[in-house]
Amino acid sequence: KPLIHPPAPLLSSDKTPPPPQVILVQVNPGESFTIRREDGQFQCIPGPAQVPMMSPNGSVPPIYVPPGYVSQIIEENGVRRVLVLPQQPEFHPGAPSPLHHAPPHAHLPAFIPHPAMMPPLRTCTRAWPAAIKRFTLSNPVSTESHTQHGRPFVHRDDRTSKTYERLQKKLKDRQGGGGGGPVKDSPPPSPQKSCASPSADVHNGLSGKAADTEQAQSSQAVAGVERQMGPELDEEAKALLALLSTISKPEVSDIQARAAVVSWSAPTKPEKENGSVEEEQQSVPEAFSYEVSISFSGKDGKYTSVYWVQAICNCLHGSLSEAASFTTLTCEPDAPNPPRKASGTKNTLVLQWKGKGTGTFEQCYYGPQKQYRVIKLSPASRYSFRLAAKNDMGASEFSEVVDLFTSCSVPQPPFPPELEKAGVTWLCVKWQRPQSSPKEDDIYYILEMEEEGSGYGFQPSYDGEELSCTVRNLHRSTKYKFRVAAYNSEGKSNPSPVLELITKPDSPGFPSRPSIRGRVLPNSFKMAWEPPKDNGGAEVTKYVVELSEGLSGVSWELVYSGPATEHVCEGLKPGCSYQSRVYCMSEGGQSPTPAVPPGPCQPPRLVGKPKAREVQLRWGPPQVDGGSPVSCYSVEVSGPASEESREVYQGSELDCSVSGLLPGKTYSFRLKAANKAGFGPFSERCEITTGPGAPEQCKAPLTTCKSPSCVVVCWETPASNGAPVTEFRLEWGAAEGTMQLCYSGPALSHEMKGLLPATSYFCRVQAVNVAGVGPFSEAVLCQTPCSVPAAITNIYHPPFYSPSTCLGLSWDPPCHHGSPITSYLIDLGERQPVVIGPVSKHVIQNLQPDTSYRIRIQALNSLGAGPFSHMVKMKTKPLPPQPPRLECTAFSHQTLPSDSLQFHLQMGDRSGRFVSLYKGPCHTHKVQRLNESTSYTFRIQAFNEAGEGPFSTVYTFSTPRSPPAPVKAPKVERVDDSSCEVTWEALPPMKGDPIIYTLQCMMGNSDYKQAYKGPSTSFLVHNLQPSSDYRFRVCAIRQCQDAPELSGPYSPTVTLSSQRSDPAGGGTAAGSRAGSEASRSRRSLTDEQCAFLILMLFAIIAILIAFVIQYFVIK
Repeated sequence: KPLIHPPAPLLSSDKTPPPPQVILVQVNPGESFTIRREDGQFQCIPGPAQVPMMSPNGSVPPIYVPPGYVSQIIEENGVRRVLVLPQQPEFHPGAPSPLHHAPPHAHLPAFIPHPAMMPPLRTCTRAWPAAIKRFTLSNPVSTESHTQHGRPFVHRDDRTSKTYERLQKKLKDRQGGGGGGPVKDSPPPSPQKSCASPSADVHNGLSGKAADTEQAQSSQAVAGVERQMGPELDEEAKALLALLSTISKPEVSDIQARAAVVSWSAPTKPEKENGSVEEEQQSVPEAFSYEVSISFSGKDGKYTSVYWVQAICNCLHGSLSEAASFTTLTCEPDAPNPPRKASGTKNTLVLQWKGKGTGTFEQCYYGPQKQYRVIKLSPASRYSFRLAAKNDMGASEFSEVVDLFTSCSVPQPPFPPELEKAGVTWLCVKWQRPQSSPKEDDIYYILEMEEEGSGYGFQPSYDGEELSCTVRNLHRSTKYKFRVAAYNSEGKSNPSPVLELITKPDSPGFPSRPSIRGRVLPNSFKMAWEPPKDNGGAEVTKYVVELSEGLSGVSWELVYSGPATEHVCEGLKPGCSYQSRVYCMSEGGQSPTPAVPPGPCQPPRLVGKPKAREVQLRWGPPQVDGGSPVSCYSVEVSGPASEESREVYQGSELDCSVSGLLPGKTYSFRLKAANKAGFGPFSERCEITTGPGAPEQCKAPLTTCKSPSCVVVCWETPASNGAPVTEFRLEWGAAEGTMQLCYSGPALSHEMKGLLPATSYFCRVQAVNVAGVGPFSEAVLCQTPCSVPAAITNIYHPPFYSPSTCLGLSWDPPCHHGSPITSYLIDLGERQPVVIGPVSKHVIQNLQPDTSYRIRIQALNSLGAGPFSHMVKMKTKPLPPQPPRLECTAFSHQTLPSDSLQFHLQMGDRSGRFVSLYKGPCHTHKVQRLNESTSYTFRIQAFNEAGEGPFSTVYTFSTPRSPPAPVKAPKVERVDDSSCEVTWEALPPMKGDPIIYTLQCMMGNSDYKQAYKGPSTSFLVHNLQPSSDYRFRVCAIRQCQDAPELSGPYSPTVTLSSQRSDPAGGGTAAGSRAGSEASRSRRSLTDEQCAFLILMLFAIIAILIAFVIQYFVIK
């Protein structure tokens, strides 16, 4: 890539083109043109290309070139060409060029890229180099230069360009490794960097010293650096680099004061050891490029120049040649810079310059000094000066002419200030420069202001050199006084005459809120308002009333404009809502339009998915803000249970989160907006259903004791919160903190078995659905009822004495199950059971000696008798020896009576009186001739010889419903070979309950099967088999209204014999009659006959028992 940005462009344009003018910038091959786009980025356009640029004013803009280059304008055949060429060796580097001070891209704004003709660009972020360190001269052999002064064009292919860029990068990396300071192996400084600045002293050799030898020593660094990179090249490049490094030391001739001729010879092939030249392995390049570097050193007018020459071919740079030093001749000095004013008064000027001499139109000084005071001048006058330097060789040219002014006297008072523009809180004031003061004099102004009624007098408001000032932060409709004074370095003038100004009034404030006067009519109403509290400093001239139909406030109609403070609005629609607003006008302007509540908003919308107890809402601002910015929003919600709305959010945000909702419920949301005038109407409602949640807490379960060891737990389904309950979990335990899961399922009840009577249990239940598990219900205490005592486990014989007719027992008391044990029952088998009190031991008397007994014990409490213990076999002791025989000669007439304890049973009648039923020693009695399904009351009393005891508590017993009476045996008559008809007697209804019948049939030896069920008393049986016997029976069924059916006993069985074949024609009828007679003869006994047989059987058994007792017991 070339080192010059941009390369030598060719600008072509017509002499007088119409504006705007398109200018073509020609970019040579291998070069690039850099421009800056409108967005501030740099773009490089590679050549060859023609870049169209647009000149806004139609003229060729100035061309700014980088350091080391000059531009020349050549006009050929009416076409102007601007050539950018490198500086020639004859150009003296000591004189600074004004082009060096231009920015690298200062020419870019003069061109506008043409969009239609712009070629594809690539972004280039590297700016131009600050200075060009080398410049290239043409080889006399080259024929590819554009002009006789242009630089040669060297063709580079892609491979050569990449190699050159890689070498340049490595060279920069190695040069930058020294830490940024001066490096020993750095190349010599460029001519532009070493030349004197515009303020340096130039004597052109009259007082210069010898050249510094350090510059020549450091010039060999670049060659060494490039030689270090040699092993990285291929053999062909190494050979070419070695050839380029054989350049000889340049020769300097024709040395003059400002020019010299530098010449050198082309690189040659090195010789072999035998003195012959190496054979060419490749073709020698036809053209070389050379780069000449120059270094200047010296002071006091004596300068020494040092030149190096470097050969270049195909992007490869050879080593620098040896330095050639020479000294230019002396000449007249350069033109000095113009003198400058050091100080001055009204009559004198002190000039200062840099150089060796001065000269003016009229010589005022001649000598070696660099400063001179010119006296006896006129005040406030302009003087022109120029300066020339002179030495032994002659005088230089004069410098540029500089104009200087002498100081002035104190300025005259200026004219009064004038008003330029006025506002409510500011005034813009301008004034004029004093006419007597020259334009060259620096005059400053002080603006003073006094507020009417403040009492502070004039206070400075501005101090500067401007001729106008805007004073701010003033009061409205207030008078202010202004005056201005001028001053310079000599002093301050008197103030100008006073100017009185008044600020403008401000716009008035709001009128009061309109109010209704009188009664509102169907087509009109009268409204009134009060003037604004703040009129802005000016009287109100008129009021404007506007009316809007509806509550949206979209459109407003002017209905009144005038100075009155009331108005009658007519021509309205009956039954329609209207909004009104009033504003006023004055000299200060119009009052702000009074704000009305904003219009309705769009319904709020749901954001995301609704949660179980929370939803996220979002909304937009209303379309109509009512003339004032919306400052607040209010969201209300109404629940599923009630239509009443409650506010859940109030704020300025456009979204909110509403919590505290119930899962699976539908809620209605509405929104309203507010500004400084108040809240507007509500939006339409938005229905949102919350997501499903875990079920609610179940109610406390209900426990029912089915028995002392069984409890039924029931519960209700709680609120499901949007998802059906799929499972219930019941926990049960003896303590509230030790409950365990005992049931899990969809049922609403569970039966707990195997419990202990008279024991406290705790239970609780929870519901489950797909959304989660609900909370447990409250724990419920369940107390199982008391029960009969438990069975006695241990029975043993106590170790105390008992006679032969006694047997001692002892046992461990069992668990009483919540009710204290009241007695024990000892069962001895055939003997009468022995009932004792709540003791744990007992002696049984009146037993047979030397006899074994099977004993079991049963505990009793107030609830009943518990289970018997296991059977224990015990034996009494044998009798002692028999006493001798004794005979009694006399008998006593007294005898021991039997048990005298008897009982008296009574039953209550319909009138509440008790009637005696039984008196006697028996413990049972059968009460007969009672009505079915009827409650009866009983009480009992015990009495003996000592008297009658108290009656027991009244007991109530109910008789059950009686089943139907048995039906008499049915009658069977054969109808034909395969059918028969069964009939039976009907029974009357029982206390209003209807009677139905069930007919069962049995074929052969099979089971009975139901053939008919219904209220009829006959049934026709079909599909009978000819060779089978059939048996029929009937049962009556009582259909109770509030109880299950009661079935009576079955009737006697009736048999239908099979029909046998008979040759005679009338055999069928005769056989049917014979079977019927046989069935009738085999019918069962009636109820009276059965009762008589049973009674006779019991009488015989009683007689036998009496005989046995009389024979074996009494005798």
